[in-house]
Amino acid sequence: MSVWSKVKLSQHFHQLSDGFYRSIQPMPLENPHWVHWNSDFADSLNLPEQPNSEILNAFSGIELPPEFNPIAMKYAGHQFGQYNPELGDGRGLLLAEIESKDNQTYDIHVKGAGLTPFSRQGDGRAVLRSSIREYLCSEALFHLGIPTSRALGLINSNTLVYREKTETGAICIRLAHSHIRFGHFEHFFYTGQHEKLQELIEYTINHYFPECQQHAKPYVAFLKSVVLSTAQLIAKWNAFGFAHGVLNTDNMSILGQTFDFGPFGFLDSYNPNFICNHSDYQGRYSFSNQPNIGLWNLTALAHALSPFIERDDLDVTLGLYEDEVNQEYSRLMRDKTGLLRKQPQDSELFGELFRLMAKNKVDYTRFFRQLSMLDKQDEQTIIDLFIDRESAQQWLNDYQQRLTLEHTCADERCEAMRKVNPKYILRNHLAQIAIDKAEDGDYSEVNTLFNLLQNPYDEQPKYDHYSNLPPSWAEELEISCSS
Repeated sequence: MSVWSKVKLSQHFHQLSDGFYRSIQPMPLENPHWVHWNSDFADSLNLPEQPNSEILNAFSGIELPPEFNPIAMKYAGHQFGQYNPELGDGRGLLLAEIESKDNQTYDIHVKGAGLTPFSRQGDGRAVLRSSIREYLCSEALFHLGIPTSRALGLINSNTLVYREKTETGAICIRLAHSHIRFGHFEHFFYTGQHEKLQELIEYTINHYFPECQQHAKPYVAFLKSVVLSTAQLIAKWNAFGFAHGVLNTDNMSILGQTFDFGPFGFLDSYNPNFICNHSDYQGRYSFSNQPNIGLWNLTALAHALSPFIERDDLDVTLGLYEDEVNQEYSRLMRDKTGLLRKQPQDSELFGELFRLMAKNKVDYTRFFRQLSMLDKQDEQTIIDLFIDRESAQQWLNDYQQRLTLEHTCADERCEAMRKVNPKYILRNHLAQIAIDKAEDGDYSEVNTLFNLLQNPYDEQPKYDHYSNLPPSWAEELEISCSS
């Protein structure tokens, strides 16, 4: 019996009219083989915990089951602030939708499947290094509790791909509750296809925001949901020290999930102006600018919806963003520091902390993890993270004084803080080590990092060295959009 006869597959997006996508067959990879398979996630989808040749052949384009109907979606978007109408799935295909054991529905999408009508000057392929980065990071974010697409499997091959060097073509099997982007709506708005734009809005509300149908103004309620979920997502990124790197509107999920991983990066030493994409010459997508870009992108979406939403409603709805992102960020930072009751002096306390961290180039993740260990370790372990130990000691004194206004004991407070301050993150140098080994045919480090990052908040003694500060060569790593 076929594997696919045992799972619940559907084709909802395919029901939209002409112009939303193009049917296209994937280009098979040469000698495809598994780099990794997400066994737990697969099991939740009623797929085998160990993939067989039928699954490998299906996802690598060699032999598609009849239950799959691959399509390339058409969309547009603003890239680095400039509108580009020539976008769409240029190397990825939506195969079907699958229902999990807990009745959630995911798009099955393969990234690196070959040429499509929207490939522009590209070859439709993804290379192993970028596929490893997306595979590991999407799962890392998921286990941190940050909304994100997920990775089901990773395939490498003997297919040669030419970038800065000759590399091998890979496929990342990506699952998301939806692959609809802000750019989908922009495409139909800017081409004047308002009937199709309305069709897309209705489809999106019916499938993903059914609660909005009960509102007097369903379209306004839909936009409000997107504004709030986007604000919450970006607040989480900044609280965890994550920079996406390419926040173009075609990379923004309508569901407020992290989407389209490229030159992302977690902060090592705290730098509010951190730019993880070396192609971002003006710092448009710098770490500290992410909240502003979130609003910019939402404004672009609102403009695309303007034929069906009145200007006053658009303005009021967009006006909810700043308050939401600030409140969510404040809540998260209070959780990270154990300061659950707002006090007038808190802004000054946080401001001084970030000033000291930036000046002393303190590692962002390590600092907050060490702060959560005050019930087990001497505060000197925190002070030693700073060059200016005197100022660090003064801040800690102020922090300890502030804690007297809380109604929790140290053990209880620190235990709660350890549940929101990870010990392990996917640092760029760790990903690079895994990539270097994988390019030599050794996938063991991919597997190790995958297992490690499933429990980022736990003490894992055998992996303790993965929480060390990055080596000096990590500063020389340059990550771009190239894939």
